Amino acid sequence: MIFSMTGYGRGVAGNEKVTFETEIKSVNSRYLDVFFRLPSSLQSKEYELREQIKSKIKRGKITLLFQIKSNESALDVPPVSKEKLKAFLTFIKDIKKAAKINEKTKIEHLLAFKELFIPDQFEFKEEEFALVKVSLDKALNELLKMKRKEGGELSKDLIKRINSIDEKIVTIEDEFHKSVNEHFDSLKEKVKTLIENTSEYSDRLELELALIAEKADVTEECVRLKSHLKFFLESIDNEEEPGRKLNFICQEMNREANTISSKSVSTLITHNSVLIKEEIERIREQIQNIE
Repeated sequence: MIFSMTGYGRGVAGNEKVTFETEIKSVNSRYLDVFFRLPSSLQSKEYELREQIKSKIKRGKITLLFQIKSNESALDVPPVSKEKLKAFLTFIKDIKKAAKINEKTKIEHLLAFKELFIPDQFEFKEEEFALVKVSLDKALNELLKMKRKEGGELSKDLIKRINSIDEKIVTIEDEFHKSVNEHFDSLKEKVKTLIENTSEYSDRLELELALIAEKADVTEECVRLKSHLKFFLESIDNEEEPGRKLNFICQEMNREANTISSKSVSTLITHNSVLIKEEIERIREQIQNIE
């Protein structure tokens, strides 16, 4: 089973006083990179949250956004941060001076600045931090669900392309058996035109031509390429994190396809080896998104 590296998840948990909301996004990355946007009151817990993510995600660039929302009654007067109020008034004063604005600062200007009504520090108790972890776990599960779904679609596409390569290998094998004798006879005729007395060199000539024809044999490359295809499909089904392994297999597949192309004595073989390399390139693009 393969997982995509892209996805999104959201989790919510809370009690009668406060709600904790976690959003998590994942995109392609060679390694696991985790970026947090945490309130200052949670920054000391970053290591624990990071370890929780690492237990379920192995690769990808992860961005986590965490929010705290009060469930207190709307009739309750929210606390005002005096430090933020002073800083905001100074900020407004500087703007008016720079822009040469004479308008007085009104209450609606202050009410629009929501940061004034957020406590500077939310004190977490253990039971509240447990809810934070619950919200993160819910977000991770939702993210994994999306990654699994996209991974399933990727798997279908990869299998289709692997089967396409296999069909082209069969075409190459059939064409080689047809063309190798023609290649041998063609070489023999060309040499005959260059040598007047062919009878004197008949045995030696046959041997040399046979060796030349043998160099065009792509049987071993086709066998190895088929073996790589089988290994690729097994890795999709059985590996927990097949992304890197699939990339290495693609490199080996491409090497065999290049050798087949260089040995080709037939236009049909050359064309099919090019088509195989095109499919391999598309596969490599797809697996960049596999965990």
